[in-house]
Amino acid sequence: MVSIRDLLSESLAIGETFCLELEQRDDLLVADHPYAASPMDVAVVEGVERLEERPPTDPVEVEIVGRIVDDRIAGRVVGLECDDDSTRGDRVGVTASER
Repeated sequence: MVSIRDLLSESLAIGETFCLELEQRDDLLVADHPYAASPMDVAVVEGVERLEERPPTDPVEVEIVGRIVDDRIAGRVVGLECDDDSTRGDRVGVTASER
């Protein structure tokens, strides 16, 4: 049986990694959620010490984690550069045919 928690987790992409452009909002680094249907933006609150600039000028790899910060889903920086094949909002390491 699928629970509401499982469905919400899937729609928020918890545990998935994306190439995201970050911007400063309300003293947080924030990105639009890569899934248009997601009810929340992403607040990047972990791994920010790795960033040389805040906000960074280029997209970075961010993993969505399973907690809420200021009405946003939390994320953590896992890579300072995105793969050549990834674009803003695309899943890192997933080919177009797998999307």
